[in-house]
Amino acid sequence: MEQKNGSSFTGFILLGFSDRPQLERVLFVVLLIFYLLTLLGNTTIIALSRLDPHLHTPMYFFLSNLSFLDLCYTTSTVPQLLVHLRAADKSMSFGGCVAQLFLTLGLGGTECILLGVMAFDRYAAVCRPLHYTVIMHPRLCALMASASWFIGFANSSLQTVLIFLVPLCGRNKIDHFFCEVPPLLKLACVDTTVIESEILFFSMIFLFIPVALITFSYGRIVRAVLRIKSTAGQRKVFGTCGSHFTVVSLFYGTAIYAYLQPSNNHSQDQGKFISLFYTIIIPVANPFIYTLRNKDMTGAMRKVFCRGYDSR
Repeated sequence: MEQKNGSSFTGFILLGFSDRPQLERVLFVVLLIFYLLTLLGNTTIIALSRLDPHLHTPMYFFLSNLSFLDLCYTTSTVPQLLVHLRAADKSMSFGGCVAQLFLTLGLGGTECILLGVMAFDRYAAVCRPLHYTVIMHPRLCALMASASWFIGFANSSLQTVLIFLVPLCGRNKIDHFFCEVPPLLKLACVDTTVIESEILFFSMIFLFIPVALITFSYGRIVRAVLRIKSTAGQRKVFGTCGSHFTVVSLFYGTAIYAYLQPSNNHSQDQGKFISLFYTIIIPVANPFIYTLRNKDMTGAMRKVFCRGYDSR
């Protein structure tokens, strides 16, 4: 067969869960509910962070960025998946696949960096409380958030170019529900060992910065907590940092399992369900993790809703 790259295609076919029609019907209902909850939860956090002056702090500025990231990430994959779950046509244009890969890699990479920045914010709040407002100046917060987005999409640009330079020899059936790195590389008609090593190398370098920042920040936070003699003080610090640490554990645990192990260590079906987890479960879980035990957020919700009720 003549060797040609993906640009000569009219499109890809996303196999998704088409071999399990009964599962498709169940998934459609479950994913639709989770997607609506994701939209509601993350939009609420963004709105409250804007409406309540008490939430105009670095912590909630970064949390709003995280919520916006989750909204974009989920929207880049789930609506198309919902359509494919109910339609016979499961095709996707070449340009659409490139755009989706670029967006998901960029948004995922941005979240990696942003979680590291948020860990540094918690370190400054716990370990440098008297200098917190000076350290976490609004300009610095805006700069760190902007850097997170820039670095995330710079890495995405590099990886997207590397992946779509691989010759596919006319293969266009992706055994996945969206354009993801591992299933795309499986379409290649050449040995991809070198490019997989390059992607892994860049990913490891890319992950080193936020992981190092998170490790440093939480190492210092633990030391600070151990010096606090009152149980109430320790509980307050754990309440402040516990939500972020839970989100970090979920995000990085899933990412490491999905990307940083040999592709032959798990089946394609496992890969799909892992992708479902970080595509829909984590974005819908984040708002609940950050709001259920957060007195500032619950207080802001009561104020906004009571104000709306009283205005009637």
